[in-house]
Parts: sequence; structure tokens; C-alpha cells
Amino acid sequence: MSPDLTYFLFLALRMAVAAAFVVSASFVTEHSGPVIGALVATLPISAGPSYVFLALDHDAAFVAQGALASLPINAATIFLGLIYTLLAQRHGLLLSYGAAAAVWIAIAGVVGSTQWSLSAGLLINAVAFAICTPLMHRYRHAKMPPIARRWYDVPLRAALVATLVAAVVALSGRVGANISGILALFPAVFSSMILVLHPRIGGPATAAVMANSAWGLMGFGMAIAVLHVGALHLGSAAGLSLALATCVSWNLMLWQVGRRKARLAKAEGGQRLR
Repeated sequence: MSPDLTYFLFLALRMAVAAAFVVSASFVTEHSGPVIGALVATLPISAGPSYVFLALDHDAAFVAQGALASLPINAATIFLGLIYTLLAQRHGLLLSYGAAAAVWIAIAGVVGSTQWSLSAGLLINAVAFAICTPLMHRYRHAKMPPIARRWYDVPLRAALVATLVAAVVALSGRVGANISGILALFPAVFSSMILVLHPRIGGPATAAVMANSAWGLMGFGMAIAVLHVGALHLGSAAGLSLALATCVSWNLMLWQVGRRKARLAKAEGGQRLR
């Protein structure tokens, strides 16, 4: 088998694996409501496979530098969620997502032209979280209507994430660690959910998923920081494992806190009825 054919077959396998992760996670989101959907969407189901494939092709220093560039991009995704959430209450998909994507691209452009330290990346995430979370809080609760699946849903989601993985893998050797880190955090999961759900269930219900995602993205940012430090000092495999554990543990904690609040609210409601 020729080297070119081997490369393209391996690339196709990577695209298929990543797409399967995202499609599966999207199905869970649709059937579990905005809160669980947000927790699933903020797991590394798109960036994770991209970074695994980068680690297969490059050394730990490359992965660590890519994570350093990814960290402020996570803040851009928080702002994407805010812009979409605010606009989707009254506007259609084109304006709501178009404006949100434009903001993400603008921030990514600034990030790509700047050298970031770990402390600066963490700081911009904290600032984004402090600004966006209060503004999105009132839009976190919306009824999720029944969803009628359309024939293009799965191909659209799979195509978005597969294209992202192909771009990251193909360009990483040419554009360097910084741009690879930016590409790895392109919001493929959020984009696919918005593009599929908004026309079917409306802007407010889709925006509720984005509004609930801020806390999850905070944990995702911490996981990226862990990936940078872990890859730098322990190697790519350890860094990726620790980052995944950080993200999953954070979202499980958020889920437990949400369940506890729901039980307390139910108990208080029952006492009022007596």
C-alpha cells in the first residue's frame, strides 16, 4: 500500500471516530434537556479526539504549546455562547449564529497573533466567565419540545466535526502548535447543535443549552490548563488522561450540585403546599 493511500485511510478513520463521538453526544443532549445537554456538550468530545491525533503525530512539547493557545480560545467560546443566547431570544438562526461565530473568529484572530502565558490564559477565561455567566443566567431554563429528526441531522453533525479533525490533522504540520491549538477548539459541537436544533425547537430552547454551558466551559478551561502542564512535565498521554479526568470530574460535580438543588427546591415546594 502506498504511503499516500495509508495517510488518507488513517485520516478517514480519525474523522469517522471523532464524528461518531459528537453524533452520540448530540443524541444524548436532545433527549436529556438543556442542563444535561450542556454538560455533555462541554465534554471534550470534539477537542479530545483532535488532541489525541495531534499527540500521535507530534511530540509532547507541541501538544503543550497547542494547549496554551487553546486556553484563551475557550474564552472565545464562552462569548460565542453569550452572543447566541442573547440574539436567539428574538432573532433567527442566520443572525444569531452568524454574529456569534463572527465574535469567535475575531477573538481567535487576536489570540492567534498573541503569545500567551498560562496565567494570562487563565485570567482571560476568568474574565469571560465573570462577564458572560450573569448575563446568561436568566435564559438557562426553557422547555425542550419534542424533536422530530430530519434526514440531514446526522450527516450535518458528522460532517462538521469530521471537517474539523481533517483540518487540524492536515494543517498541524504546516501551521505550527499555536494554530493547531486554535483549530482544535473550534466550537464544532456547539455549532452543530445550534444549526440542527434552532430550526426545530426554536431559539430560546437552543439558547438554554448554551446558557447552561458556561459552568461546564469553566471546567473545560481548567482541563486545557491541566493538559498544558501535564504534557509539558509528564508527556502527552499523561497530560491527555489528566485533562479528561479533570473535565469529567468537574461536570459530574456540576450534575450532583444540580440534583441537590432540584431536591431542595422540590422539598421546599412540598412544604409550602402543606
